Amino acid sequence: MNGPSLSRRLSGSGQEILLLLAIVALFLVVGWVNPRFVSQNNLTSIFVGNAYIAVAAIGMSMVIISGHIDVSVGALIGVLATISGLLVTNGYPVWLAWLLPVLIGGAVNAVLGAVIAYLKVPSIIATLGMLSILRGGLITATGGAWISGLPPGYQLAQFRLFDIPSPVWFMVGMTIVAAFLLRSTAFGRSIYAVGGNGEAAEAEGIPYNRTIVKVFTLHGMIAGVAAILFATQLQVIQSTVPNGLELIIITASVVGGVSILGGIGTVTGSTLAAILFAAIGSSLIFLNVSAYWLRAVQGILILGTVLIDMARRGRTG
Repeated sequence: MNGPSLSRRLSGSGQEILLLLAIVALFLVVGWVNPRFVSQNNLTSIFVGNAYIAVAAIGMSMVIISGHIDVSVGALIGVLATISGLLVTNGYPVWLAWLLPVLIGGAVNAVLGAVIAYLKVPSIIATLGMLSILRGGLITATGGAWISGLPPGYQLAQFRLFDIPSPVWFMVGMTIVAAFLLRSTAFGRSIYAVGGNGEAAEAEGIPYNRTIVKVFTLHGMIAGVAAILFATQLQVIQSTVPNGLELIIITASVVGGVSILGGIGTVTGSTLAAILFAAIGSSLIFLNVSAYWLRAVQGILILGTVLIDMARRGRTG
């Protein structure tokens, strides 16, 4: 099969080591300047408050590895979080309010994947359309009002196991499972194959269309988990997600080592990148630097990563 070798597609340890070193260096330097940065409360805020971004980046990484992109994921998380909140505040069981958004996310993205795979609509166009549909529908349905009156047993993101917040367990556990799926299963290898060279993958007997639909379906279900973590971290549910959430998720994937051109990358790097961005954002506050610089840092990182990746691809041909 043409394209990068399997070991090349799975490679990413170098990027992951750099990200890990950057995280450690950031904590050491900023913690030395302002010890409050490494306080338990702030560390909890960094890891727990942004775990849903790291989880969403897992699914996004798979989509980008398959050769596509999804700019509607932020709006999808907002819609699924709202659905979850409406279910639980209208008397439905908590377990249903957790489960149904995951299933709806999978169903919505299965349709999206089918449009991209079978109708050959470019993913950027299809997901831009979905972004408008979801965002417009959310504002119309909620009127911008936040959802309150959430029952205590609903707050999944506030649960703890062995004194470790549940979002951290979800982030670590789902990263491990996704890394295993990509590295050690036929489905995972097919994702790399269709992203590296779709025509060659078809020639090898890998069903391109079905693989893309499966990837988007799984991505939607993972977004559903991210939506539950987002919805249950506070006592209210925002009717809108943070501005530019989809860009943060995509950036975490790309800076984590996933090639924007498809076929290469791992999910471990995207999780580390999400943690790094959260730590940078927090450090700016403790260093009395405008938080707007975070966007500039993210832009520099993603541009540099893409340029390096393109140069590396050019050398390896």
